[in-house]
Amino acid sequence: MKMDEPRVTAAALKALLDDAFFSGVVRHFARTTGEEPAYVERQVIECLRYLHLVSRYPERLAGLFLPVEQAIDEVWHYLILQTREYRELCEERLPGRFFIHHRSLPYEDYQETQPSREQALEEALRWLPLYRAEFGPFDEGALPHWTMVRFLSERLGLSLDAIAALEAEGEPARPGAERAR
Repeated sequence: MKMDEPRVTAAALKALLDDAFFSGVVRHFARTTGEEPAYVERQVIECLRYLHLVSRYPERLAGLFLPVEQAIDEVWHYLILQTREYRELCEERLPGRFFIHHRSLPYEDYQETQPSREQALEEALRWLPLYRAEFGPFDEGALPHWTMVRFLSERLGLSLDAIAALEAEGEPARPGAERAR
């Protein structure tokens, strides 16, 4: 499998929720936020990508700060409130087959335990090779939804190709390395 080929497609992620539920989530957020349905659909897909990664790599991603935008967290909250569907998603459809808990951290608490800039960057970079290995490299549609990727692109001027080439320290250099174990 080439580096730019997704292992898990957007269609496969969308299929984790039944059609009616997926469409209902999109309609809810399009109505409440005023965003276009296609943009909201991408938000839901990116939320499912986030949950897929947490489920597939719990030991590597546990305890890391949420690397997605607030709107994606809101989609996650909405999914959690649909308790039966959320439990089925976590325990029957995502790769780890365990319930993914959510714990909010008040801003004041985050301020007190805020990691150094270097630690925050290292934590954020842990997501990049895992995302690429599962879904292919980030594209323009993902930029608004992943905080660090947007920062790397907009603030540091890195191209999507340069972002795709980044590796977290100590991570395998090729996306298939983790699966080979």
